[in-house]
Amino acid sequence: MPQDLLIGDIFRNAARAVPDRVAVAVGSATLTFGELDRAANRIARSLSLNVGDRVVVQRDADLSVAPLFAALAKLGAVFVPVSPLLAEAELRPILDVAQPAVLIRDGEAVEDVAGDESDVGSSVAERDPHVVFFTSGSTARPKGVVLSHRTNFLRSHPGAQLEPRGAMVCPYPLFHMAAWTIALQQWQARDRVVFLQSADAATIGAAVLEHRAARLNCIPAVWRRLLEPPAVDLSSLRFADTGTSATPPELLAAIAARCPDAEVRVFYGSTEAGNVASLDHADISRKPGSVGVPSPLTWVRVASDGELHVRGPLLFDGYLGEPDPFVDGWYATGDLVDVDDEGYLSIVGRSRDVIRTGGETVAPAEVEAVLARCAGVADVAVIGVPDATWGEVVCAVVVGRVTLQDVRAHCEGELASFKHPRRLEVVDEIPRTSSTGQVQRRLLVEWFSA
Repeated sequence: MPQDLLIGDIFRNAARAVPDRVAVAVGSATLTFGELDRAANRIARSLSLNVGDRVVVQRDADLSVAPLFAALAKLGAVFVPVSPLLAEAELRPILDVAQPAVLIRDGEAVEDVAGDESDVGSSVAERDPHVVFFTSGSTARPKGVVLSHRTNFLRSHPGAQLEPRGAMVCPYPLFHMAAWTIALQQWQARDRVVFLQSADAATIGAAVLEHRAARLNCIPAVWRRLLEPPAVDLSSLRFADTGTSATPPELLAAIAARCPDAEVRVFYGSTEAGNVASLDHADISRKPGSVGVPSPLTWVRVASDGELHVRGPLLFDGYLGEPDPFVDGWYATGDLVDVDDEGYLSIVGRSRDVIRTGGETVAPAEVEAVLARCAGVADVAVIGVPDATWGEVVCAVVVGRVTLQDVRAHCEGELASFKHPRRLEVVDEIPRTSSTGQVQRRLLVEWFSA
């Protein structure tokens, strides 16, 4: 009978094979694979959880999160990370959907007491949910993206033959799918991941240098910080990756110049779809603006309206508590694409109104609802305006007498900082459709992108 693909087995196997090898580092603190596995077993025994119970974890990066992640996987409980930056008003709808058995907040100790360190078992199966990542999607209502053990195992599997991988620095926060995909890729290959408590250039550069990291994946905005003076030593890198938002060719050329021994690559995907396509180093200058060709386990098609549809074993398992989002097994990404005669994809727009800024997804309706209560605002629309650093920036278009400082101050305590407008435009009237009164966002984007 075939063996299920279970995340807990990643930790069991690595602890058996390389118990003294470093698995995770945060600052100067480290855990070996053996230590990580034993800590996971202790934590698992201290938790009264059943298969399928959801655990919401609202914490910054610290070393204790890794064994907690492993413990929940072994128990079959579901890891639900959320941002520590969320205000209570933003967290409450997530908790309403997640219905967690346990909520672990930042600063709360995870019980890890001396005791039985032998392996724990459960009846978890590969199709059972492993994690839920929350995203606002195209509406203000949070949606929980469910990923099974099987999906996450396949998204991070290195292949049948293990090869030397090297340390990888991960600047993504631990409520992001990217952070845990990177970590699982490293752990399946039995090498270390370095989590960071800040994504500033100095911290990243110091981590790359200390661990002689071979791999680094940053959003374009973070790469720009790394390329600014004072220079940081990135000479150990063999792979310099980016993605999540538009990556200008000149930025890719600058990364290649700073990291001459590294393969520079662009990845395109999402929490729902995993890695959809990639552009290899050899094609960077030959295919400017492209996100590359479909990944090995991904099939794509282009709908009549230009929207990219995806299917394959890397797809998510649906949204928590929501109807099946698939049509005949296909997932509609919301991205509009062009496909050239060699099959290379280029993202040319969005079919749904969401803003992608610095790797984060912002729902305009959520920000509009908050700004509508701001003193001096008579009417408001929120759009994403293209930006070389952030991909897009959140722009508030208002009718009224108000300043950018006013609207940003109003958002404090109401919205996470990445949702705060970075730009303000004052107009006499918000353009709306005559039949339904909907904001004509594309028209506003045209006006203010010039």
